[in-house]
Amino acid sequence: MKALQFSKTGDLAALQVVDVPTPTPTADQVLVQVKAAGLNPSDVKNVLGRFPYTTLPRIPGRDFAGVVVEGPKELLGQAVWGTGKDLGFNRDGSHAEYLTLPASGVAHQPEALSFVQAASMGVPYTTAWDALQRSGVVAGTRLLVIGANGTVGSATLGLANVLGAQVLAAVRRPEQARVLREQGYEVILLTQPEALASEVNAVFAGGADVIFDTTGHWLPAAVPALAVFGRLAIIAAPLDGHVQLPALALYRKGGSLIGVNSLLYSSTECARMLNQFGQYFDEGLLPAPRDLEQAPLVQGLVSYAEVNAGASTKVVLIP
Repeated sequence: MKALQFSKTGDLAALQVVDVPTPTPTADQVLVQVKAAGLNPSDVKNVLGRFPYTTLPRIPGRDFAGVVVEGPKELLGQAVWGTGKDLGFNRDGSHAEYLTLPASGVAHQPEALSFVQAASMGVPYTTAWDALQRSGVVAGTRLLVIGANGTVGSATLGLANVLGAQVLAAVRRPEQARVLREQGYEVILLTQPEALASEVNAVFAGGADVIFDTTGHWLPAAVPALAVFGRLAIIAAPLDGHVQLPALALYRKGGSLIGVNSLLYSSTECARMLNQFGQYFDEGLLPAPRDLEQAPLVQGLVSYAEVNAGASTKVVLIP
């Protein structure tokens, strides 16, 4: 089969299109014919050597959608989707024509989604779902999503709507705000950090119950915008990993800080999440993703370079 593979890290040029044997599943595994595979920033960082626990040589790729061609009888021929911390790091990932993983690591793909749409959603949607669940977002929760225009941000908006939260989106650019308002969301523009608290309080009197910073840059400004006993979830940090946290202000509000990391969850745990919210697509409660860029797997190096350069459009590789 054809696959993308790297045998050293530090340079995207290490990524090559190779011919390797089709993997053979063990008794507790499935063999999935990959129909589409999402490309995430973490896949790019993996090739660049940001994850020291990756074993080489390695086929990267965490997210996929495809068809089970070998495995338990009840799964044969089924359309499935999945993601997980093990894929592309210490076992071969989805940027290939075929993929093996535990039978418990695949979820039934919603009928409302195409393979391309399903493959684009693994990391962003499991990250958003984990953030909402662990920060206690339920019906009526006043939620601020910072960076709401990104893949994780937009996933969070949709899932929070289904849960019945009161949602406030925050973005940097007026054109991003316009698009979100057209979708029915209340939006504030991110300008000066010191202005965030007053802008949030103008919408949520007393502050937001939960703030999800998907950018990693607004943590200090978000603390004053929290309500008493508020929860602040983050998924990123500055490059040096450090930020000035107003700990006294967080303490006085009884606030909580929640780190959200999708790389903590196995494919089996992620499949459980996908099954939990996947039904919302078939019930018409969640919109299918749009504006996806499809690219041939054999041109993967070009796509990796685009994502590394900061491309805003979600890329899905097609074997």
